[in-house]
Amino acid sequence: MIKGLTNAGIDFVGSLKDFVQLAAANGFGSVDADGGQIERWIAEEGAEQVNAYLAEKGVIIGAIGLYPDWRGTDAKFQAGLPRLVNDAAAAAAVGCKSCCTYILPATDLDSAHFMALAVSRLRTCARLLGAYGISLALEFVGPHHLRTAWKNPFIWNTEQTLALIDAIGEPNVGLLYDSFHWYTNGGTLDDILKLRADQIVHAHLNDARDVPVEDVLDNDRLFPGDGVIDLAAFLQGLQQIGYKGPVAQELLTREPIPGTPQEKAARSGEAYRSVYRAAGLDA
Repeated sequence: MIKGLTNAGIDFVGSLKDFVQLAAANGFGSVDADGGQIERWIAEEGAEQVNAYLAEKGVIIGAIGLYPDWRGTDAKFQAGLPRLVNDAAAAAAVGCKSCCTYILPATDLDSAHFMALAVSRLRTCARLLGAYGISLALEFVGPHHLRTAWKNPFIWNTEQTLALIDAIGEPNVGLLYDSFHWYTNGGTLDDILKLRADQIVHAHLNDARDVPVEDVLDNDRLFPGDGVIDLAAFLQGLQQIGYKGPVAQELLTREPIPGTPQEKAARSGEAYRSVYRAAGLDA
């Protein structure tokens, strides 16, 4: 499994090329990016030079974000589709195979109506991405406080997300499996072992405070190993089912984490080495 870094919690403001360098210097083998960053880098240096630099640093682009607003109006969703095509083309040019989006656990729309919209719109996105060899990763969001943040319940666990994936019916759609959401759903090692590696497109690694699980806040995450999530079991489960893709840190916090981006990336690298060792994996 590839240790991955995202900008969440690191607050790096340089170029994507500079972020790749920062990740490589701290033992990471992938970075997540947005399509626009990749497009700008290719425009500046050309895809051949970008790929050569990534190979030199031993870093891949692990995933891009899904640009179209599939949760809002049809007009906004349709307006975002041309950008998705551009993002997919740029991502494919540098070997990126994944595109990620999250699913909030409640909605102000009627739940059945929203489900119909989600299936139709995400299917459209999956088909556009599939033309470029890219898979769509759907991330369920588990924290309890968000399950009642809007009027009607929606999706917040693995089983429900797999049902949505089945309804979408495209072969390039799978899970974004996040340790934080696994934990807030009371997840166990056995829950991971029920999955197949081909059902997981991307993964996230982060930790939670020692508070009742019902009180865990989505935007109050910790560096891996600083909290109470059994990350060794999480990583062991992914390893045992044969998942080989990125496991990317995503630190959502209410306030910026103290320190420079370089200091936080170094702290992240050491955190990953520690939890990988605890899981019995190569550190």
